[in-house]
Amino acid sequence: MNWIARLLFLKILGWKLEGTIDPSVKKCIIIIAPHTSWYDFYIGVLVRKILDLHIDFVGKAELFKPPFGWYFRWVGGTALDRTSNQNKVEAIAQLFKTREVFRLAISPEGTRKKIERWRTGFYYIAKIAQVPIIMVAFDFGTKMVKFSEPFYTTENLEKDFSEIQNFYKDIKGKIPEKF
Repeated sequence: MNWIARLLFLKILGWKLEGTIDPSVKKCIIIIAPHTSWYDFYIGVLVRKILDLHIDFVGKAELFKPPFGWYFRWVGGTALDRTSNQNKVEAIAQLFKTREVFRLAISPEGTRKKIERWRTGFYYIAKIAQVPIIMVAFDFGTKMVKFSEPFYTTENLEKDFSEIQNFYKDIKGKIPEKF
């Protein structure tokens, strides 16, 4: 399957990779932006197959219902209970303690719609779980998927967010006006 993903991604779709995720990083938060289209999911699935790494994600419970729920679970998805009385950050951070390998892919926007600022959940999950953040950019302008080195949070949220968002400064999403 790896060669099929490479053929589709590199040759047919014409995308490139810049960097990678070190396989020795067994636990991390992978933030993927911009998230402006459902195309992002398929690009992510192809990249994950090319990297040959197990990468998990969480999604709204509706994704895991028939007819496609089996597929989303098969590709590493876990349904997220989005009821308002649950501390999702704590619940997700606890998953890192129960699994030997847990690389969690999250969209910092939390939606495909245009937003004014990113959500901070991914940051606090990484901080509580004491795992690095790896930034991944899907640049539809250059057809390039770019990876950062592992980034560890500090005690300065504003400085950390500035550095994280700087990684994405020249990136164009599939629908640029949504980023």
